[in-house]
Amino acid sequence: MPSQKDPSPPLENSAQDQSAHNALVAAGIDNAAINHPHNPDFDNGRWFPTWRPYKGNLDQDPVGINEYLPPSKSILLGVQHTFAMFGATVLAPLLMGFDPNLAILMSGICTVMFFIITGGRMPSYLGSSFAFIGPVIVVTAYAGAGFNDNLNVALGGIMACGIIYALIGLLVMKTGTGWIERLMPPIVTGAIVMIIGLNLAPVTIQGVSANQFDAWMATLTVLLISMVAVFTRGMLRRLLLLVGLVLSYVAYFVMTNVLGFGSGIDFSGVAAASWFGLPSIHTPSFEMSAIVLIAPVAFILVAENLGHFKAVEGMTKARVTPYMGRAFFADGLATTFSAGFGGTGVTTYAENIGVMAVTKVYSTTIFVVAGLVAILLGLSPKFGAIIQTIPAALLGGASIVVFGLIAVAGVKIWIDNHIDFSKNSNLIIAAVTVIMGTGNFSLHLGGFDLGGIGTATLAAIILNALFNQGSEAKDAKKSLVK
Repeated sequence: MPSQKDPSPPLENSAQDQSAHNALVAAGIDNAAINHPHNPDFDNGRWFPTWRPYKGNLDQDPVGINEYLPPSKSILLGVQHTFAMFGATVLAPLLMGFDPNLAILMSGICTVMFFIITGGRMPSYLGSSFAFIGPVIVVTAYAGAGFNDNLNVALGGIMACGIIYALIGLLVMKTGTGWIERLMPPIVTGAIVMIIGLNLAPVTIQGVSANQFDAWMATLTVLLISMVAVFTRGMLRRLLLLVGLVLSYVAYFVMTNVLGFGSGIDFSGVAAASWFGLPSIHTPSFEMSAIVLIAPVAFILVAENLGHFKAVEGMTKARVTPYMGRAFFADGLATTFSAGFGGTGVTTYAENIGVMAVTKVYSTTIFVVAGLVAILLGLSPKFGAIIQTIPAALLGGASIVVFGLIAVAGVKIWIDNHIDFSKNSNLIIAAVTVIMGTGNFSLHLGGFDLGGIGTATLAAIILNALFNQGSEAKDAKKSLVK
């Protein structure tokens, strides 16, 4: 069982309590008063919690992590989670030239792996990670459409990243999460998340600017996705990427195949594909230049998932922080496994955390069902052939929305954690990191290129260590006095 030194978030969400908690964490102080109440079923000292059938009222009472629903309801809720992750999990491999069918299959397998390795204690779905897109495009010189001819080189780098991430997980299982939160506090994680989106902006815009027809179709895609996000409610809003792409796909078909504008959609591959079969497997190749550029994504995944797991803990009121090391290890192992067969790197999905926030159903058994549904979809070549017919202009439009949302998510991390930008230290960390990452400023170590995201991430960590560690320790002492 992981170390009990891991800090937990405060029970209340006021700015004062959050600030005090951050200061305690920064100083490496574990205050028992900020822990969530002990749950003997959840914290039972065994690998898996003690499972209980849900006996509450679904209209009023949340479903706990270690509770399970009847099969019929579990299947429906599992399918909903599959649809929630679907848009992004398909979009990411398409943007990198990976096989989307294989990515869906691997996301399902990796989610089941995650459930087993974490002992069913961390409700999460593992889908294709967008953090790999920038480094993969740089390493493979991918043109933005069709199959990526240099895919194998990227796979080797992703596997190395997964191994590093898994090792970080083992270290956290041994030592707790305090050192990670000191190394990458919200000012750093917010900046890192922001540059993931901003760094990809030039590539995205260039990809939809080949001709005016593609530019207009990309704009229409952005508009449709935005309208779904703003004017719909419930599950439809959760599926904004999927619904927006479907609507823009229909519009593109009418404009090209029916009215004759632009290049029409070719459905010959769909007709030739079989209903069931295994996706194509790809063998990784290991080149040091690619590994050095892609491997640092591990630290981005740590920062990203740290925020996700804290969100889960806040929603469920269950003390999942002691099991965060397991979650890091599971995600790293799953990323390595996925890339070993030709799939994308994977990460926990905010989309599915959002579904939990709406439904108040936190049972991890639901994610097993979602993973099994994804596996069935991934074993259908016809389903994959349909995905391959999506025009590059529509994917570019969706990318504008996705990368923009990623960038704004970084700002949200700052807002949620009440980052004080009246401090020059915070201003400098944010300013330098964002401009380095957006401008793709890259340093070389020997003959290896760190890339814009890698360089900016390194800069953020170093600047925080130089400027903020002393002030955080002082804040911690003040909070203890109060």
